[in-house]
Amino acid sequence: MEYRKLGRTDLDVSLICLGTMTWGQQNTEAEGHEQMDYAFEKGINFFDTAELYPIPPKAETQGRTEEIIGTWFKKSSNREKIILATKVAGRSPMNWFRGGETRLDRSNIEEALNNSLKRLQTDYVDLYQLHWPDRRIAMFGSGGIGYKHIEAESIAISETLEVLGDLVKSGKVRHVGLSNETSWGLSEFLKYSEKQDLPRVASVQNAYNFLNRTYEDALSEFYYQSEVGLLAYSPIAQGYLSGKYIDGARPEGSRTALFKRGDRYEVPGANEAIKSYVAYANKIGMDPSVFANAFVNSKEFVTSNIIGATTMEQLKLAVGSADINLTEEDFKAVDAIHRECPNLCP
Repeated sequence: MEYRKLGRTDLDVSLICLGTMTWGQQNTEAEGHEQMDYAFEKGINFFDTAELYPIPPKAETQGRTEEIIGTWFKKSSNREKIILATKVAGRSPMNWFRGGETRLDRSNIEEALNNSLKRLQTDYVDLYQLHWPDRRIAMFGSGGIGYKHIEAESIAISETLEVLGDLVKSGKVRHVGLSNETSWGLSEFLKYSEKQDLPRVASVQNAYNFLNRTYEDALSEFYYQSEVGLLAYSPIAQGYLSGKYIDGARPEGSRTALFKRGDRYEVPGANEAIKSYVAYANKIGMDPSVFANAFVNSKEFVTSNIIGATTMEQLKLAVGSADINLTEEDFKAVDAIHRECPNLCP
């Protein structure tokens, strides 16, 4: 397993990060434990979760994923060997968090972290991330229409960062990160960390895959200029890049079949683009999902690739992608398809 530096911290995280959002919904506690056992054996030292999980978010399941990780820590005694990342939910219509309040202010962030620590059965997290900005922006599939400014009350970035700074001082948080963030937002966080001697953002967790390479243009330069890398989520586009949903197919038990949450990857042109990527992977004798993951792994600005699986077979394929080196011909083929249908699903 390859390891990469997490920002300017002293932490070296595995190139493959174990995503956890299906545990407690599509996966049982026993299956979650099996996935963690396998990942740990394969050299994965980085787990990512969130107070929101499992997905899809529901009041009756919220927090189960963290609980499953917590029972694994207790059973395995591996807490000190794992770099653990979790997230605080931002402002949203989900009124089952903290009495209906999800603003990124002091009371909400502190309560969210304390609840996460209890579920995780630990007294600290290595990377605490804001799941999405407090200000209102288009995310989770904006349809490619670009940034649209929305005037709305929000907690100042400097105020949120001050709270995170106090949590770092307390020892409950080692480092901080962002998720679903824009280039302006990251710039502001970096600015205030320097001006006010507050914690420096170590990473940004955004979607990145064949169908959404917007990070390359908008944010990748921060890796080279500011040492802030990407924690790439949705590397196989919610399973669409495996080819299993081509032409409207709905395999029994799949996330899209169960929850009808595939709108982001069912925009005009996406099906044909997916066919092209899958066809090329088949041509070179590679599983399409491995091909998609290997592409993400290859990017220097990617600190870690957050993979997710509901079966052990899927998990083994995803973890195995770390051993794949794509050729120059492969990259040219990917770019040729991308030029024909760029960033269909941002």
